[in-house]
Amino acid sequence: MKILLSIFIGIFLLLTNQKRPELHITRQQSVDSLGACQGAHYYNGRLFLYGDRDIGIIREFHIAGDSVEYTNREYRLTIKGKDIINHPTGIARADGLPTFIGNSVRLNKEGTQWKALIYYVDWEGLLQTGTLDNNLINTIEDDACIQGTRPEYVKLGNKWYVATADYGNRGNEVRLYDPAALAKAKNTSEAGVLYKKFTCSPWVQTLHWVPEKGVLMLIQNQVEGRRWRFTFLDLEKSVAAGKQQIISEIDIDRNDELEGFTFTGAPTQGVGVSSSRRNNVNRVAVTW
Repeated sequence: MKILLSIFIGIFLLLTNQKRPELHITRQQSVDSLGACQGAHYYNGRLFLYGDRDIGIIREFHIAGDSVEYTNREYRLTIKGKDIINHPTGIARADGLPTFIGNSVRLNKEGTQWKALIYYVDWEGLLQTGTLDNNLINTIEDDACIQGTRPEYVKLGNKWYVATADYGNRGNEVRLYDPAALAKAKNTSEAGVLYKKFTCSPWVQTLHWVPEKGVLMLIQNQVEGRRWRFTFLDLEKSVAAGKQQIISEIDIDRNDELEGFTFTGAPTQGVGVSSSRRNNVNRVAVTW
């Protein structure tokens, strides 16, 4: 009996004293020709940074020590030269599932009216041809959103979903969409597209899923358009509670606009990007 009690006490202490993630910038780097960088996506050793230059673009990089180096591969989000995804806000990609790219379109100069679009694209075709010509499969209006869209694949139980979130400071939500239904839809408000949602804090620029930890990261600003914040959520608990369940919230003393983040392999080293022209690509170390 005493042995069992000791085991239970040990487990309780382990859980209640579980170390929270810590995050630090280890190197800053200036990367040009992205316009205002909007996000980062890493897959199988390839780092993709995307932005809203004169057109929406994705550029490919590789990791070289503590720096990123351009591979001279650029992908234009255009059809017949026309800018289609002018303000890319997320890339959702997973093996065997549809690839989605988000776009948040400002409809007035005050920034109070937005149109959010999710594009189902042939990712391999885009990488081969360098444009969206013949590689745009479907365009979906994210009318279930409140402000903007930023797709990212997450896994809940044994099923993958496309998560997205709002940016503004009123009624913010993280929503989970069924990828098969989303791929065929014209609007995210259609029956069967939305699976679950939960409320979250404001100024979410992009999302990043950490599969090894079951953690969804909100890549945020502390105030509108300024200062860096990384929020680590327990996804399963957040969905069950209907509101974000925070594991850790980390603020960084940077006065520019954090836009995106991705781990580059294991969940200890990553890249955070801002919309600034200088020091817009940052190597980041995370300890758990």
